[in-house]
Amino acid sequence: MWSLIVNLATQRRVISGAGLLAILLTSCAPAGQLLHFPFDPGGRGLNSPFNETEPGISNRYLVFTSTRQSKQDIYVFDLETQRLVDLPGLNAYDAIASNPAISADGNLIAFVLSRQGQSDIYLYNRGTQQLRNLTDSLNADVRNPSLSSDGNLIAFEIGINGQWDIALCDRTGQLLSLN
Repeated sequence: MWSLIVNLATQRRVISGAGLLAILLTSCAPAGQLLHFPFDPGGRGLNSPFNETEPGISNRYLVFTSTRQSKQDIYVFDLETQRLVDLPGLNAYDAIASNPAISADGNLIAFVLSRQGQSDIYLYNRGTQQLRNLTDSLNADVRNPSLSSDGNLIAFEIGINGQWDIALCDRTGQLLSLN
């Protein structure tokens, strides 16, 4: 089992083999505070007997993938309350979720959803519980979405004919010119 140390000031991730997730809280001072999240065999906390991978952090929220329901889904952990956040309508039984990213306020989650060999970038709004496919109209492979701090722009990798490039779209899925 691995643990992850995240510097909240720089969002820098360091993997170690300590067996539980630790988050390094830093300020302007050189010393930070190391938080430990205990192992929860029931899968109700941050660390569990399942795979927890692909972490992303934004202020008080940690987004990650986990195999807790016998498939790979997206989870959000609130670092202040130290509880998992309910995400109704996000995860699907017939799909694999990966590469999550979360907006600064924790309201928007961008991620890749793979279903029947097709992968698309989706945007989930926690406030409205709405899920939007941003890349449904693209005839291309997509991966690794990231969100602007306000959640209005989504950058991702797009692969066409073996060439991978960067694409940018708004929250409706409208591709934007990078010229």
